[in-house]
Amino acid sequence: MGPLPELRYPTVTELVSCSRALTLRWPGLCALRQVGVSRAGRPLHLLSVGHARRAVLVVAGAHANEPAGGGTLLALARRTLLEPHLREDTSWHFLLCADPDGASLHTTPAPRSLYDYHLGFFRPAGPEQPEWAPSVLPPDRLPPETRALTGVIDEVKPYLQVSLHGTELGGSWVQLTGDLPGLAEPFAKSAAQLHIPVETGASDAAGWPASGPGVHVMPAPEAAPAYPSLTDDARHSTWYDVHRYGGLTAVIEVPMWASDLVDDPAPHPAPDAAMRRLADRLLQDAEEVRRVLEEVRPRHAEADDPLLRAAAWGLELVPGLAADLVRTPPADGTRAYVGSVDAFARRVPLRAAAMLRRALAGTDAHAAARLDRLVAHWSDAFAARFQARWVPVEHQVEHQSRTVVAAARQARDRAP
Repeated sequence: MGPLPELRYPTVTELVSCSRALTLRWPGLCALRQVGVSRAGRPLHLLSVGHARRAVLVVAGAHANEPAGGGTLLALARRTLLEPHLREDTSWHFLLCADPDGASLHTTPAPRSLYDYHLGFFRPAGPEQPEWAPSVLPPDRLPPETRALTGVIDEVKPYLQVSLHGTELGGSWVQLTGDLPGLAEPFAKSAAQLHIPVETGASDAAGWPASGPGVHVMPAPEAAPAYPSLTDDARHSTWYDVHRYGGLTAVIEVPMWASDLVDDPAPHPAPDAAMRRLADRLLQDAEEVRRVLEEVRPRHAEADDPLLRAAAWGLELVPGLAADLVRTPPADGTRAYVGSVDAFARRVPLRAAAMLRRALAGTDAHAAARLDRLVAHWSDAFAARFQARWVPVEHQVEHQSRTVVAAARQARDRAP
């Protein structure tokens, strides 16, 4: 199977087919094997390039709704095969999709708008996410996808793990579990060349030290969390498993739609008041979705539906998040940070509404129609507020690929 069209994201089946084609073309350099199975019995595949002891592990598909990573992974695999210097003293290992069950439920490979994107939206509840499950579940309850990922980490002992993530609307940023001082410059240069804004105040990294614009380093364990209500902790995620072998993890985020409002470092005139307004809107929007959920819940009490579970889980986060926004001083007083929190506060109820709409579409047309109106209105308002512009898929892939290679070069110099 040849290169995929650049107008859409590859499916898991296409990732496997393309990887298998690479092994046929370069049989001495790369190999594809199964390293686990999902809860539903879907295989997890690892593509390996090169034979060096020192290794880089690249993980795609940890979040089903962030599809750019699959294309990036294929581009990187081809690049490591075509550019021998990248594998002179490094082998590369690519986990094609960390959550194939989730990928099967997120069904918008070529979204035309934010509304279209949300029509096929799926993102599992936190305990069902492979990377984050260890931060909220005991070891004996970890999903098989997590065990497969940690098994690969224990086998290849990477000096760098890269997790390919994305956001539907915003900018690009990097989260590191250990500093790579030279990464900020090539990251910023790539983003500028491809007209992708750098999200300098990402709410995901609120309160984290920055080694450069958009490059955030995990804070010390004693640092107070920006959102105390959230029980998950990145230090207990699979990102930190590589530290047992002297490695670190880079999480590289790239937007589907860009907003130039997320890289404004100017001080916000009233960040505390803005947080109160965002908290109020978050509660109001979530309440509209919660009312629908409570109305239909008795009719779906026996349903084992991942869409329902994920929607309910997202809504359960809202009261605590709203309280955090009001009671905790803003981690950053810039317009960029307030804008990032604004986007975050829009996502939570919008995603819950989108997944609940899908769960009810075949059984409760009236409730599904109510939710569809919310999804359409909130998607359009989100895009309008942030002046969303589409980032071509090839630019998303190129920026992530460049940043991975730059991170690997920087991490190699500090590897044991």
